[in-house]
Amino acid sequence: MSNVGIVLVSHSHELVKGLHALLEQIQPEVPIAIAGGTESGDIGTDVFAIKKAIEEVYSEKGVALFFDLGSAQLSAEMAIELLDNMQQIQLVDAPLVEGSYVAVVESGCGSPLHEVVAVAEGVRNLNKMNH
Repeated sequence: MSNVGIVLVSHSHELVKGLHALLEQIQPEVPIAIAGGTESGDIGTDVFAIKKAIEEVYSEKGVALFFDLGSAQLSAEMAIELLDNMQQIQLVDAPLVEGSYVAVVESGCGSPLHEVVAVAEGVRNLNKMNH
């Protein structure tokens, strides 16, 4: 049984590298790929690195794509446009750390993409409920 793939996009390679290590310990069977920073090691995003990350974890179950800032979202959207015949790739409107954490757990339970995304996006409301 394959699981929904998770892609972590950040302006910082170190940030997504550390988050990947955490998530891999939570659910080692969930495919996770990262795209952080630029090819030269600077802060920023790389459309082609994001495209490659999606391709690494893509399956018929789909891919949930998390990002840290608005320009990372734009880069992710451009990367998705470059992909041929890949359905079920969804950008997730959730905090990068908390959202990807619950998404990895949900994916590891074998849930479909729409449930993985819904659980992750539900994290946005947790902080509002506590204030």
